[in-house]
Amino acid sequence: MPISDVGVEGSHLIDLPVVADPRGDLTFLEGQRHVPFDIARVYYLYNVPVDAKRGGHAHRDLQQVIFALSGSFCILLDDGHRKAEVMLRNPRVGLYINRLVWREMGLFSQGAVCMVIASNPYDEDDYYRDYDDFLAAARVNAS
Repeated sequence: MPISDVGVEGSHLIDLPVVADPRGDLTFLEGQRHVPFDIARVYYLYNVPVDAKRGGHAHRDLQQVIFALSGSFCILLDDGHRKAEVMLRNPRVGLYINRLVWREMGLFSQGAVCMVIASNPYDEDDYYRDYDDFLAAARVNAS
């Protein structure tokens, strides 16, 4: 499982295994093996208009891995000190995002499908939805 740095603390690319076959490729993932947490929730976004923005938040505790199962989209990452943009388009490459990383998603291609693997069930109290609140938490976490 090769891992590539993306330039933002708490985020990196994960390359999942592929079983190639003339009938089609198969990729799989397992919690604690391919992703660094037990999987508590899976959700996906689809029918996203090409000019729509998603995300615009960070999490207090949640860890995620995001995949482009079909099509492509761009994710802007921000750890409070550095920013990076990552384009996802390969269904076997996921973007790991640790806690306290702000994310914004856009540039969805027509027919894009985004799947997210999450470490915790949904909890509204886990979200930083205000960027300034996130920055304050990131500064405290860095000290």
